[in-house]
Amino acid sequence: MSIAQNKKAFHDYFIEEKYEVGIVLEGWEVKSIRAGRVQLKEAYVIIRNNELYLIGSHISALPTASTHINPDPLRTRKLLLHAEQIKRLIGKVERAGYTLVPLDMHYKTGRIKLEIGLAKGKKQYDKRESEKQKEWDRTKQRLLRAR
Repeated sequence: MSIAQNKKAFHDYFIEEKYEVGIVLEGWEVKSIRAGRVQLKEAYVIIRNNELYLIGSHISALPTASTHINPDPLRTRKLLLHAEQIKRLIGKVERAGYTLVPLDMHYKTGRIKLEIGLAKGKKQYDKRESEKQKEWDRTKQRLLRAR
């Protein structure tokens, strides 16, 4: 079951590979995510000290959050992935033009998981071409339904 999606990532990037990673969260963040108060639109993933970190994801605290903690909605969150997979990703990200972007946050067996994608940036003409293709597919479906 999907919690939040980053639709902008599919518009701005060609997604070549997808990985499902765990995410280290605090208690108030889990409650907020379950309430649907998460946004991945401006988020990205970096590699620092052979570890993955999610930066820029916004998790709004619930108004009923505890008074003894100071929630930071833009906190840097650590991502969990096997060491060999991280090493493979490091090799691919160091090549020109590749980056890691969060695609989807979802539940899996009661845990919150994040799907990240190895992506290559689209040029402006690529974005226009994919918009034309989507529009043509919609028109084609409309024509087939009319018959």
